[in-house]
Amino acid sequence: MKLQFIKAGEIVTTHGVRGEVKVLPWLDSPEDLCEFDRLKIGEKEYKIEQCRVQKTCNLVKLSGVDTMEDAQALRGKIVELYREDIDDEVIFADELIGVQVFCKGQLLGKIADVLDYPGNKVYVVRGEHEYMIPAVKAFVLSTDMDREVMEVNIIEGMRSDEN
Repeated sequence: MKLQFIKAGEIVTTHGVRGEVKVLPWLDSPEDLCEFDRLKIGEKEYKIEQCRVQKTCNLVKLSGVDTMEDAQALRGKIVELYREDIDDEVIFADELIGVQVFCKGQLLGKIADVLDYPGNKVYVVRGEHEYMIPAVKAFVLSTDMDREVMEVNIIEGMRSDEN
């Protein structure tokens, strides 16, 4: 299901005295957050005045956040991106929850969770049985987010209740 907002990270602390915040990004890389002009925190939209990478985090200057006290008030808050600002080809893990998964036309179940492992993500599909399907081209044949369906190829060992 296409979401209106995508959770992109968490403000972990302040940086300096001019209102910058340090964001721990949940995107593929910290550089990705710097590509956006705006974000949402709570119910409020903020314009990104400046964004730069520091190790695995982002230092972000938001419009209207001009003091350390302003920035401190945002500590611990979740940063969200507007889905309309992101390429439609990009699919996020949260959007896959509930997608129906088929193998050779047979319904296996729905994606219940997306696990993030160092090598790749793994889709947990629950139906009559539970399947752990690596999110790689060899197993994920197609994804149609408009219809909320995914076609996969499964092999022995992917069903978690197999002996």
